[in-house]
Order: sequence, then structure tokens, then C-alpha cells
Amino acid sequence: MHDTTDPLDEQAPAVAVIGMAGRFPGADDLDAFWDNLAAGRESVRPVTDEEFLAAGGDRRDLDDPSLVRMASVVDGMDRFDADFFGYSPAEAAVVDPQQRLLLETAYHALEDAGCLGRSRTNGTFGVYAGSGDSRYYPAHVYPHHAGQPGSVELVHAATANSLGTLATRVSYELGLTGPSVSLQTACSTALVAVHTACQDLLDHRCDTALAAAVSLNPSAMLGYRHVPDGPFSPDGHCRAFAADAAGTSSGDGVGAVVLKRLEDALADGDRIRAVVRGSAVNNDGRRKVGFSAPSAAGQTEVVLAAQAQAEVDAGTIGLIEAHGTATRLGDPIEVAALTEAFRQSTDRTGFCALGSVKTNIGHLGAAAGIAGLIKAVLALEHRQIPPSLHFDRPNPLIDFAAGPFRVPTALEDWPADGHPRRAAVSAFGIGGTNAHVVLEEAPPAAPAAPRPAPQDRRLVLPLSARTAAALR
Repeated sequence: MHDTTDPLDEQAPAVAVIGMAGRFPGADDLDAFWDNLAAGRESVRPVTDEEFLAAGGDRRDLDDPSLVRMASVVDGMDRFDADFFGYSPAEAAVVDPQQRLLLETAYHALEDAGCLGRSRTNGTFGVYAGSGDSRYYPAHVYPHHAGQPGSVELVHAATANSLGTLATRVSYELGLTGPSVSLQTACSTALVAVHTACQDLLDHRCDTALAAAVSLNPSAMLGYRHVPDGPFSPDGHCRAFAADAAGTSSGDGVGAVVLKRLEDALADGDRIRAVVRGSAVNNDGRRKVGFSAPSAAGQTEVVLAAQAQAEVDAGTIGLIEAHGTATRLGDPIEVAALTEAFRQSTDRTGFCALGSVKTNIGHLGAAAGIAGLIKAVLALEHRQIPPSLHFDRPNPLIDFAAGPFRVPTALEDWPADGHPRRAAVSAFGIGGTNAHVVLEEAPPAAPAAPRPAPQDRRLVLPLSARTAAALR
């Protein structure tokens, strides 16, 4: 049984997504990202001999059969518009590329939301951000200052590479005065940031919020060594939910969303890209075989908690963007947990698409959840469900025939079914911190008032930039 009407005034308070930005492997912006998703395009690619050696690889390793020379990287991670943010080249050089790329992406997300120069000063603006550990500082910064312990330069460099300054750098550079929280929960970091931002909005601790995450590996072109029975794929490809699933592969990426209470976004006339109906975070505790193992009970509980906050029936959810790491046991546990949660409210079979963006771009670690969230929002906007890749035969430990889920292998139109389109996103971190977010398509926009067409009028199109060179 599922609902057929959803009056806004009968639902729990919700949060609107009013802006987004991101850079992912093979995609410098979200238009390119959606094009890749819709086309079923994989951005994990081979590393050439020249790239491997240029990254510092040992020529003797070129013939090592255990070395997987595949990478999923963001182009231009070494580039940064230092002038735009008022950094000297020397200052910019010591800042972790994760912080630099997140700062630029945060600016673009605020730009997409129409917040620049407006919402920064209209109420409080929170920042909630997470990242992977800095691999830049030990390899590229500290060696140049190792002989200067306690020096101002070394302290500045350490600060510029600390997770603790990730969110506050954005708040400082963009003049945002609300809560500024850096966090890290391994692979669930991004969705925990989204959940925390939503809760602070609903509790009126801020009026607008940016939730973001980034993960970059400057040594990605060196590949990785495959270990039998380890978590990483022997060939660099991620085959989520498939019979030949053999592990995941790492990827780079950054993404950010701008969030606002739905009632305020409607009142302010913001462009709403999607609605966060509910979210939840929990931990597995000791209900699993080991610290790094997943827990079906923990995952089921977090899904049910998010659905309860959203006040939606699982039968109305048409897409699950899963954690989907393509491990032989992790995938069956995740699907079993999702099935247990869905079976609390529906006995339908095969109605909900199940995908994993990791099949396109690899596992982004701390940023994995923001990639999945943005994919789900884009699917809601385009009213299409993109394919999940490398799925030829189902994992025999997953009973798709009897369950609510199916894996789409081609781009599908997403028709409405008597209720708003809905999607949900999961992310699970090593150590057991689980996050789940329930999304809904944007409410219909109010019709714009008709305007008389200008006749014989010249229109001014203002352009601005920080420097004359940038303006040109």
C-alpha cells in the first residue's frame, strides 16, 4: 500500500536542495556528470606507462601482475584560482588540494543557488564538510619544511592541510557566519554532513547550509596492489550486485549541496532542485563479526529511521542509490537490510531500481555519499533512472526475484505513479556509522506572472570578474 496524495501542509518539515556543484572523474561539472551517467559511461581508466612513471612509479613495477594500474581522477586537481580568493602562489601551494577544490566547489554551489551576495547576510549560513585524510601534506609539503620544526611556515602548512580547517576555510573565505563543522566518519562522511546540516536547519540553528565532501589522492596514478580476498577489485572495475563482483576501486571527487528549510525556500522563490524528506544516522555497535564488517541490523534500522522521519511509504521510492561496493558479502548484506526495511510497508517485487555510482567512478571514500546524492537529485530532475554498470548476472546470494529491487542496465524513463518521484541514498562507513537520506522531486513551481515582451529596448548584460584578465 502506498500514498497517492502528498499535500505539503500534511507532511513533516522538510529541507530543500536549492543549489549543487561538483567535479567527478570525467566530469568537470554536473551537466557532464549527468551525461556520463545517462550514457552508462565509466570514468575509471587505465594508467599509461608514461603517467605511471611521471607520478613517481618504479619502472620495475610496470610488469608486476599484482599492480592494478587503473585510476578514476578529477582533471586539474593541481589547479586553483588563487587570485580569485586572494592567495599568493606560495600560500596556495601549501594548501591541501582537497581544501582548494572544496572551496571552489562551495563557491559554485552558492552561485547555483543564487546565494552569493544575498543569503550570506540574510540569516545564518552553516557549513558542514568532510574529507579524506590529507595525503598531500606528508608527501608534498612536510618534506620541504622538515628542518624547520615549530616555524611559522610549518604551522601554517599544517593548518592548511588539517581536516579541522576544512569547513572553516569555506566559512572564512565566503563570509558565512553560521555553524562551521568539519567531520569524518570514513565512507559515510558526506551523507553524515548532509544529515547534520538538515537537522541544524530543522532545529533553526541556521537558515541556510552548505553540505560538502571531497576526496583526492595525489598518488592515484600509481595504481594499487591487488590482494586476494581484499576489498579492492583485481581489475579496477566495480561490479555492484553482480555475480562476478570482486571488490571496489578508489576514485576522486568533490560535491556540495546548498540546503534550506522547504517552507523558506518556497517563500523566497528559490529554485528547488529536490527535497530532503528525511535522513538518519546510526552506528552498528557490536552487532557484527568485526569492527570493519557491515551489520544488516544497523543498516535496516537507519533506513527505517529515515523513512519514518520522511513519513513516506517505502512502496513510493523508485530508486535506491546504494552504498554498493561490489564486495561478495557486502552487497548481499546491504540488499538484505534494504529488503527487511522495505518489507515493513510493502510486499511488491521488482519495483525499485537499485544502483551504485561506484560502477561509474569508483569509490570516492569520504565523498562517496555526495556523489550518490547528486546522482539521485539529477535523476529526479531528469525523470530518468541511469544504468548501473557491469551487471550481467546477479550475485547468487541476492534473491532479486522475490525482493523489491531490480538493477537497471539501461537508461529508463521514470514515470510518476500517483505520488511524487522519490529516491533514497545510503552510505556506510568502516566502524559502523551508517547514513540514509530520503529524497523527493521538487514541488511544482508556481507559474510565473506574464510579462509584456520588451519592444525596441536595449538590454544590459553585466559581466564581472575579480581581474581584468579573468574578465577577458
